[in-house]
Amino acid sequence: MILPVVKYGHPMLRQKGAHIEKVTSAIKKLIEDMLETMYAAAGVGLAAQQVGRALQLTVLDVCGVKDRPSTLEWNDGPVEVTAFMPLTLINPEIKPFGDPVTGPEGCLSFPEIYEEITRPSGVEVSALNERMERVKFKAGGLLARAIQHETDHLNGILFIDRMPVVAKKALKEQLDGLQKATKEALAG
Repeated sequence: MILPVVKYGHPMLRQKGAHIEKVTSAIKKLIEDMLETMYAAAGVGLAAQQVGRALQLTVLDVCGVKDRPSTLEWNDGPVEVTAFMPLTLINPEIKPFGDPVTGPEGCLSFPEIYEEITRPSGVEVSALNERMERVKFKAGGLLARAIQHETDHLNGILFIDRMPVVAKKALKEQLDGLQKATKEALAG
């Protein structure tokens, strides 16, 4: 089922997600619905907060993006990224590494808003998968950027928090309008 994606101004986007202790049938269904929602919106990642759930859960799939490559190292060796997509991360812990790289980012909770964001080029990840198995890997390129973006969501951090001040000021009117529309819709 495609879930509604909450927009900027919704308080859920600032909620830190609760740890998941067990993958219940409800969590399995949420993962399926989040994947369906992400694909329907043509996104590469989706955090539980974006569908109104304050949980440490995100789904990712970068396979559809051909112009921004990704790298993946599993068990200390490079692997084909497509073999591990879609990727479900539960209770992820990340350690960014590498030189800072500036690149374009958007967010399903900020329709039509894109900006250049600087993040470390790689990330080490330790998380649980949908079967509650511990997974550890390193990612680079778009996948590293997407993991950092989604992990930020799990901690109540938005990509606008990472924008240069000048860029955020330039988007102020759009951001204010989106926030106002969201709050009006919530007030109902």
